[in-house]
Amino acid sequence: MSNGIKFLDLQAVYRQDQQAYDAAYRRVMDSGRWILGPELEAFEAEFAAYGGRRHAIGVGNGLDALALALQVAGIGPGDEVIVPAHTFIATWLAVRQCGATPRAVEPAAGSYNIDAAGVAAALTPATKAVMPVHLYGAPSDPAAIQALCAAKGLLLLEDAAQAHGARHLGQQVGGFGRMAAYSFYPGKNLGAFGDAGALVTDDDALATALRARRNYGSAVRYQHDSEGVNSRLDELQAAFLRVRLARLDEHNTLRRTQAARYAERLVDTPGLSLPAVPVGDEPVWHLFVIRHAQRDALQAALKDQGIETLIHYPKPVYRFPPFAAHAPAGRSAADAVCDECLSLPIGPHLTLDQIDQVADAVAAFCRGRAA
Repeated sequence: MSNGIKFLDLQAVYRQDQQAYDAAYRRVMDSGRWILGPELEAFEAEFAAYGGRRHAIGVGNGLDALALALQVAGIGPGDEVIVPAHTFIATWLAVRQCGATPRAVEPAAGSYNIDAAGVAAALTPATKAVMPVHLYGAPSDPAAIQALCAAKGLLLLEDAAQAHGARHLGQQVGGFGRMAAYSFYPGKNLGAFGDAGALVTDDDALATALRARRNYGSAVRYQHDSEGVNSRLDELQAAFLRVRLARLDEHNTLRRTQAARYAERLVDTPGLSLPAVPVGDEPVWHLFVIRHAQRDALQAALKDQGIETLIHYPKPVYRFPPFAAHAPAGRSAADAVCDECLSLPIGPHLTLDQIDQVADAVAAFCRGRAA
């Protein structure tokens, strides 16, 4: 372990398929097409087929995907959108960007995600949309939330930025909502080598509106029938994503194997909470997140042994100044999660021997603190 264990190694990801990435680069450079060309069209078709949706629309990043989805659905000032308290800030920023108000739901007991019961309790007459996040690659009770939204006439927009390929009751997440938004940030299970994102939907009208809105409100060059933005997934990133998409299931299977190894070696470790997997869920383990009351000391001990870890996320979104007005008065369930959570290394750059080394180091720390 002299060289340490990295949390993420994108150079290793590149080296695994270097010939394919280099060929994709050459294909784009030789084509002379950089924006809205054949690589994007091919990736959109392949990604839509992968998720079983009619349409995929590539955009500049995951935040744009969320914001554009809300905008084309008509969500705006005076509307409330249900969001998790524990998530990355992009989820909330998308709501604010369309002029609506985020309404926070705390993570369900024993989970990092929200569930249908929490959503139901948070509904008000102003609620117009529900935006669950399949956090860390784990489904966020999508079938039950889908049923609730259908009964209440609410837009269901899935934030699947961390859950490419995850399944719930045999159905891939991203297929429960009217739309689903994805990020292809480099560290994601399906990541580009720069910023990129996409939306998926079965709604032809929404797909047409999204394609126009991402391109200055234009479906035909120099004809602008609506307001739009500049948010287009470029040809080079689309070509790279096609390479990674072809390996996604293989890499997700590897992540599942690594997560099972962590669970096997860390079960019954004193003072440690492992991520739960409800019956019917098939996470893709974008992150493997544990909890410990002495999280900071654990992270420091692992760092001393050359093991890199991260914290996803250090604060609930309402603890940041832009959203402080939404913060509860007392300590929340999301506060408790954020104070204790620690993300262990996982991914295709790691071997099972390295997973064992991390698990052994975590277990040794926990046993020492419990003694």
